[in-house]
Amino acid sequence: MHLTHDLELFPGRRVTQLLFKDVKNAAELRQCAVKGEVNGALINPTMLVNPFQVLVAANKAVHLQTIGKMKTRSLYSEIIFNLSPTNNISEAFKRFGISDGDESVMVVLVHSRDEPQPLSDIVARVNGQQVAVEDVSSLSSNTKIQKLYKVTPQEERCGTLLDAVVCRMATKDVV
Repeated sequence: MHLTHDLELFPGRRVTQLLFKDVKNAAELRQCAVKGEVNGALINPTMLVNPFQVLVAANKAVHLQTIGKMKTRSLYSEIIFNLSPTNNISEAFKRFGISDGDESVMVVLVHSRDEPQPLSDIVARVNGQQVAVEDVSSLSSNTKIQKLYKVTPQEERCGTLLDAVVCRMATKDVV
């Protein structure tokens, strides 16, 4: 149901993703996140193409945290910010963070390899049905994603939507 990856560039660090649908308490979860009571990133999965997209954002966030160059206040807000194709932090939270009325949520946790996976606390907080992370594309809106990332039809003929999205995420600091 959840997906855990070791970060190759950061030995001992892992990223775990959990996906929930039919969530009834998104407003409560959002408030807990704002107060810092949730030790994870709460992401709106309708803007996600694939779990790899989240892994790229998390890897970049851990890197920026390690070198002291984060643009936001926490590792988890940096993950949300890194999903965005723009450098506008508030816009990133509006597009990729959860809203009070959302019915699905992707939870992203960064933890050490040695510590047990801190899943039980977050699973207990979410009032919804946990589903396989690989099913995130069934909750996403490709039309909204294409519009936000400005993906052209020509790009999709020579690559995938995921390729275009990850490229925009990776190059937003340089362009």
